[in-house]
Amino acid sequence: MDLDAFRWLLTDEGQALLARATELAGTGDEPGGELRIQAELRRTAPAAGVATAMTQVELRARARAKFGDLADRLYFTPEALEQATRQSVATHRAGRYQAFGARTLIDLGCGIGGDLIAGSRAGLVCAGVDLDPVRVAVAEANLAALDLPGAVQVADATTVDHRGFDLAFADPARRTGAGRSFKTDDWIPPWSWVEGLFRRDACVKVAPGIPHSLVPAGVEAEWVSDRGEVKEAALWSGRTATADRRATVIGEGGLASLTDEDDPGADEVGVGEVGDFLYEPDGAVIRAGLVTAVAAGVEGRLVDAKIAYVTSDRPFRSPFARGYRVLEHLPYREKQLKAALRERDIGRLTIKKRGVDVAPDALRKRLDLAGDEEATLVLTRVAGHGAALLVAPF
Repeated sequence: MDLDAFRWLLTDEGQALLARATELAGTGDEPGGELRIQAELRRTAPAAGVATAMTQVELRARARAKFGDLADRLYFTPEALEQATRQSVATHRAGRYQAFGARTLIDLGCGIGGDLIAGSRAGLVCAGVDLDPVRVAVAEANLAALDLPGAVQVADATTVDHRGFDLAFADPARRTGAGRSFKTDDWIPPWSWVEGLFRRDACVKVAPGIPHSLVPAGVEAEWVSDRGEVKEAALWSGRTATADRRATVIGEGGLASLTDEDDPGADEVGVGEVGDFLYEPDGAVIRAGLVTAVAAGVEGRLVDAKIAYVTSDRPFRSPFARGYRVLEHLPYREKQLKAALRERDIGRLTIKKRGVDVAPDALRKRLDLAGDEEATLVLTRVAGHGAALLVAPF
């Protein structure tokens, strides 16, 4: 999508076309439906305009996973949508800005404005810059679509003087021509520029796989999951850093955070036999290295020094882990395991594994179960040895 095409889409004629394309898209599921819609739209609109409108309809549908109902009022580009923060996570981050006391925010590389939207909705005075004129135009249109204040302009984030803002936010691009890159030297802007941001109050969104060794001293690393899926990590510097490591989980019941201050350490928690209950820590907790904090919270212990499973003799509800009641210890060897599962008339089997070289789908096929019962099997290591646990969620 080029700039002229997008600006045309914002005209009365373009908006009418977009509305009609959206209406017709609900009837385009049948084979050839999209071609039929395009043909109908081209009776009254130019081909380039139809292509732009249809692209927005498709992107809005994809964007609902990140932006919910807001997606139907916003505009996107394919690459910027992929990089954009899920709105629930951006809203959490904006809440931290508020708690910090920030009143003004600059987004250094704002993309289509997802984080600007969250900041503005939280009451901050927001400004954004981006090198891509199309993304800037889209971000500006998105703020206008939601009737939110904010200034956006084309500029090089690395040359912008942001000292007049309470807080700077950045989300470096982590893609090259060859695809996603995990090398900080490939980031745009590069890691050397990111490190410069950490001299002031700032927040930088990074990939959840960032190694702990890369996080500078005095910078807080926060891993965030949304409904059980780890979405990103954020690095907080200056006065915004309130811990070394933090795991934040967002779920149906709200939001909860766990930090290294809640962690008594592996020596205090210890390793022991599997009790009556098994706990599977959230991915953000694992990324943050806070599994032993979960163990302490459920009055439990690790099943193995190198495995992210926790066991306890008591049932606990925790936002940081999914709990299972341990029903039985089954044989770990495949032949005997197959016989035990068939003996229990199990046909539908969920296999969870950690720390063992097992492909669940391949194993399920080899087990060839045909019973009437449903069960969950955990394959892991307990005190260094393979174990098979029949469990039930609670």
